[in-house]
Amino acid sequence: MAGPAFRAPRGTRDWFPEDLVIARFLEETARATARAYRYAEVRPPLLEETRLYTRSLGETSDVVSKEMFTVPSRADEGVTYTFRPEGTAGVARAYVEGGYPARAPFQKWYYVGPMFRYERPQKGRERQFTQFGVEAFGSASPRLDAEVVDLACAYFERLGLEGELQVRLNTMGDSADRERWRDALAAYFAPQLARRCEDCRARFQRNVFRLLDCKVEACRQLNASAPSVRAALGPESAAHFAAVVAALQRLGRSVVDDPAMVRGLDYYTRTVFEVHFPPLGARSALCGGGRYDNLVSEVGGPVTPAVGFAAGFTATELALAELGRPDPARLERFRTELGANVYLVAIGTEDRDEVFRLAGELRAAGVSGVDLDYRDKSSKAQFKEADRLGARLVVVIGPEERSRNRAVVRDMQSGTEENVARTGVVPRLQEVLQP
Repeated sequence: MAGPAFRAPRGTRDWFPEDLVIARFLEETARATARAYRYAEVRPPLLEETRLYTRSLGETSDVVSKEMFTVPSRADEGVTYTFRPEGTAGVARAYVEGGYPARAPFQKWYYVGPMFRYERPQKGRERQFTQFGVEAFGSASPRLDAEVVDLACAYFERLGLEGELQVRLNTMGDSADRERWRDALAAYFAPQLARRCEDCRARFQRNVFRLLDCKVEACRQLNASAPSVRAALGPESAAHFAAVVAALQRLGRSVVDDPAMVRGLDYYTRTVFEVHFPPLGARSALCGGGRYDNLVSEVGGPVTPAVGFAAGFTATELALAELGRPDPARLERFRTELGANVYLVAIGTEDRDEVFRLAGELRAAGVSGVDLDYRDKSSKAQFKEADRLGARLVVVIGPEERSRNRAVVRDMQSGTEENVARTGVVPRLQEVLQP
């Protein structure tokens, strides 16, 4: 038998109803966690002007230089567009364009949606993937940094990864600190360039910080002794970092001070963090984020402090599967689309029109999960289908019921049956199915 004529693009996948059980669990848990901290949902578009990313993420970042899906516009527009590779830049642009810096500068937002990166597909990495992210604008308080970190931890705890979460924390300093750090790194890296990879040599003149993010093992070893930002920190940045640590400790969060951690995007300032689950081993990182106090001004707004994080669903899904979490019982309510609340059985061919009419009445009355046979199965096969779908109630209409204007309602859990007047079927089912 020949294979399909078309396949999903490489690095993407189809989400079938049975797959969406875990997806709905991840999404609903994200929304519930964000709402608990009073973050409101925002939905920026999937496309942005390419220059938004080249300006905010940095032209030498891996995302911009290697991983963006960019498409040309019509000739008369004179711009190119990019499918969003991450959420923060687009949300910051929306914050500015929406006029929030002037009318309501303090905002706490979250988003859940697809991102796109052109990278080599592998386990845990896809070209289209879903992210849950939060962004808080308008405050430089270290307590807000701690709240964002705590929210990230709470999300994974609600998913079932409680008990061993680890927060790794570092600071990237402010603009003056980074200037001092840049000079120290340039002096350290210059004698090594002949031993480093081609990407590092190209990045050295354009953005020396990018060398710290190199994935080539030989370069990583050379980075082990690179100057730390800590030596370049001014008193304000050092005090901010200490205050974030103290605030997290007040929330009961243990913190691992990790001076070697850097984030791969240019917009980060001061706090950067990752949440890890050590039982996962080498793939223990669950999410990352930090403060980006210059990004809003980079995209055309006033100087506005901000902090956030993003968590990818693909890696989270794999982590949960590897650890056998969550308990299957917690996913049961997300399986509702796979089953039925009510299944309608027609005994004979002449009863099918009446069953079809009743299905319409039930759905119009707000009863969910109503289904019936559309393949001319026998009544015995219809009962088997109702059982397979896990129907709570089965309504049976045959020649006798139809002649007497009645229906039989069978409770599949208790096995009891009721003979109900046809006009009373809808209210009776509503009564039985009410929460």
